[in-house]
Amino acid sequence: MAVSRRTLLAWGAGLGCAASLPAPVRADAQTPGCWSRSPSLPQRVQEIYPALHLGRIHVIGGLRGDAQRVTGVSDVHIAYDPLSGDTELLTPPPEARHHPYAVSHRDRLYLFGGFSSRPGSVNWIMSAQTHVFVANAWSRLAPAPGANAEAVATPLGDRIHLVGGRAPRGEANLAYGDHADTTRHVVYDPATDTWSTAAPALTARNSAAGAVIDGLWHVAGGRHVSDGPSDAHEVYDAKEDRWRMAAPMPRGSGAGGAAAGVIDGRLYVFGGEYFHDGGKVHAEVWSYDPKADAWRPAAAMPTPRHGLGAVSAHGAIWLVGGARQPGGVATSDSVERFSLVC
Repeated sequence: MAVSRRTLLAWGAGLGCAASLPAPVRADAQTPGCWSRSPSLPQRVQEIYPALHLGRIHVIGGLRGDAQRVTGVSDVHIAYDPLSGDTELLTPPPEARHHPYAVSHRDRLYLFGGFSSRPGSVNWIMSAQTHVFVANAWSRLAPAPGANAEAVATPLGDRIHLVGGRAPRGEANLAYGDHADTTRHVVYDPATDTWSTAAPALTARNSAAGAVIDGLWHVAGGRHVSDGPSDAHEVYDAKEDRWRMAAPMPRGSGAGGAAAGVIDGRLYVFGGEYFHDGGKVHAEVWSYDPKADAWRPAAAMPTPRHGLGAVSAHGAIWLVGGARQPGGVATSDSVERFSLVC
């Protein structure tokens, strides 16, 4: 999310529920992809970073809302079976938090950063806390070197990497405007419960999307606090501890709050929001081929959203939650499946 955070609880009325999808929705040869609807989440939620863990999609925290406004910060922990659509409510995290980043590593589920809030409010108190979920219980681990949120995270080998996002610009840490974009790159070692630093990103931005292809970490899109969306696309090689620029996203397609996944060695970036020219949520889906270093369009999202999660599993990508209008309006419980084979 971006501007006008102080008015988050008073945004205007949003869209009604999206119409039912034909199943499946097919694209043509120029825009490959096939969409189908899955059972919905048990609550509407946006600003989430879910993870596939032990076969289920774990959605933790985020912003609760309805068709008209954000109603609060969630402490709900949902485990969603992508094949059956069955859900289970698990032990909630230690506190309600929006924008926390979930990462599955080995047989453990980790939760990094995000924003906590004062009771009855939606604040932006950025956190450095790290927690682990094992045997339906949460435990606190070593905090990150600094507060972090709206970053991108992934496991690479034996460690977990977090890059970019925003960080407090000074001592203040309550409102959205207290934070600035960063290139910071920190690394968590689960074996020793310790943190280190790695090569900083080339672009300071927040709310980007990323995924790993053949051991290389792709981070694309996002936005800048000061000047709007970013089309930057960077690739990180952990063996060399080095970032390089790859083909940028097509002009004007970068957006904050997008989500990404991988099918057949290609990166797919979904949705996102921007606020200029009246604001919009992207319906476009873009596919990146690392062998050609080139982007092409894929089948557009039936339910355009930002602040959603994307999880790759079983040769498909599941898109969960998010919001159908920019900012805090029209929070969604939608779950839709994208694949290349219908």
